[in-house]
Amino acid sequence: MKLFFNFIYITLFLGIISCSNTEQADLIIHNAKIYTVNDLFDIAEAMVITDGKIVAIGPEHEIRNKYNATKTIDAKKQTIYPGFIDAHCHFVGYALNLKKVNLVGTTSFDDVIKRVIDFSKNNSDEWIIGRGWDQNDWDIKEFPTKEKLDSLFPTRPVFLTRIDGHAAIANAEALRRANITSITKVEGGIITFNIKKNGETITIDHNINVSETSFQNKYQPEPTGILLDNALGLIHKVIPQPTILDIEVALLNAQHNLFAVGITTVDDAGLSKDTINLIDQLQQDGKLKMKVYAMISGNENMLNYYLEKGPYKTEMLTVNSFKFYADGALGSRGACLLQPYSDIIENEHYGLLINEADFFNKYAPLLYEKGFQMNTHCIGDSANRLILDVYAKVLKGVNDKRWRIEHAQVIHSNDFEKFRDYTIIPSVQSTHATSDMYWAKDRLGKERVKTAYAYKDLLNQNGIIALGTDFPVEDISPIKTFYAAIARKDSKGYPENGYQMENALTREEALKGMTIWAAIANFEENEKGSLEVGKSADFVLLNNDIMTTSEENILKVKVVQTFINGENVFTIKK
Repeated sequence: MKLFFNFIYITLFLGIISCSNTEQADLIIHNAKIYTVNDLFDIAEAMVITDGKIVAIGPEHEIRNKYNATKTIDAKKQTIYPGFIDAHCHFVGYALNLKKVNLVGTTSFDDVIKRVIDFSKNNSDEWIIGRGWDQNDWDIKEFPTKEKLDSLFPTRPVFLTRIDGHAAIANAEALRRANITSITKVEGGIITFNIKKNGETITIDHNINVSETSFQNKYQPEPTGILLDNALGLIHKVIPQPTILDIEVALLNAQHNLFAVGITTVDDAGLSKDTINLIDQLQQDGKLKMKVYAMISGNENMLNYYLEKGPYKTEMLTVNSFKFYADGALGSRGACLLQPYSDIIENEHYGLLINEADFFNKYAPLLYEKGFQMNTHCIGDSANRLILDVYAKVLKGVNDKRWRIEHAQVIHSNDFEKFRDYTIIPSVQSTHATSDMYWAKDRLGKERVKTAYAYKDLLNQNGIIALGTDFPVEDISPIKTFYAAIARKDSKGYPENGYQMENALTREEALKGMTIWAAIANFEENEKGSLEVGKSADFVLLNNDIMTTSEENILKVKVVQTFINGENVFTIKK
């Protein structure tokens, strides 16, 4: 009997000692399958968080024996991933678009007109602004013209941007307010016109010198309403700008949508000083929980200001890069190509450069000197070659400057090795491939298209590729990014065997592209991108494992919870 009581005493004593040795934490999440995305791609079962940082991660029994927490979450065997980083998007633009006419998914210009009419009945703003149409999705795949808009809205300005943001249609009143006439010219942009020739109406662009008096008298050119690339800026200048309060409300509404799909960091590709300052203030006030990697708009005003000021960083915001534009978009034929577009027979058309080589050659060395990253929008093979060569002159060889090519969409076969030779990071959007695959061959021809959307070939250069969505051009969902990267199919499972599957990524590569590789592309790999001790507790809980579930189930996967710095910012409604 005495031995029995001694045993009980020793057991209780050891239990007390054990409890007294446990460490206190804010949060334990356990009974999970945690993809750490560390160097070994380890899978853990439990994670401990204190003050927004991961303090321990590992096997269930080790974590539970060593730590107590104010709050404990049983993940019920569900999967956890590092918070998804969208390596290229337009967060502010998406937020503001939530108050505009949504033209995504329209099936014809008549469908566009119907949505505009419905919107106009319930919106008292003087300007009608919309975005999202894509003529490539219509039976009639030509650009529309403004006549219907003119008849319906003779005194109310209408401005409707194509889904890629590189083309738009404006009605006559919008053109009038922007003072766009048959003699208006714009560098790095195109204004299209209708002329009468041999009794037929022909559409031309302003690459032809229509401003000459003889041309004006003979053909009487009339703007069609279609504007490309820098020509859109003529309209933007006269549209009333949103107030600070408008932007604040829009951002707070938009971040909820992003949390619901598991995004914890956005790389916003092109922001002004005032917008960056507002984001910083909202984050410091605790209102904006979304982390932001802000690419500064690469115009002369912003360049002059930030090259003097230098990079800026907080726990929530990184301002360390400039976003430049080399060319336009393939869908609106603004991408700059080495050879003419294959689907324009009558007149050779190469697309256009938004800025000339001298502009990039001027600023690239200054960015290098001041410690800024250079990130440049390049779609066509000519634009990609130009910028790769500009980078090469400054970077000179292998380096750790992490300059990026945004989109890297059409690459000449001779230019892939330049990514490796100068350690240039490709930042791509896998859903662009599955959105463009229906018509990309028409634009490029059967040979040139083979080196378009070549994500595996790009990955093989440096062993890194950053993945994003380019929303609002594409859907905000990282799950769709993942699916498009590995399956190379649209949401309906087309094509059956995938599109140019030689350039598909593996599941591990796709996940890394949305997490650790995106963090590396942002110089943020020491604070996010993987779930490791010392890093921020940014993570997402999904209801199914995208790494193992069948391909056809991937798009059905839902976000259950999203955490930023250990704070639950989204929980799915049951």
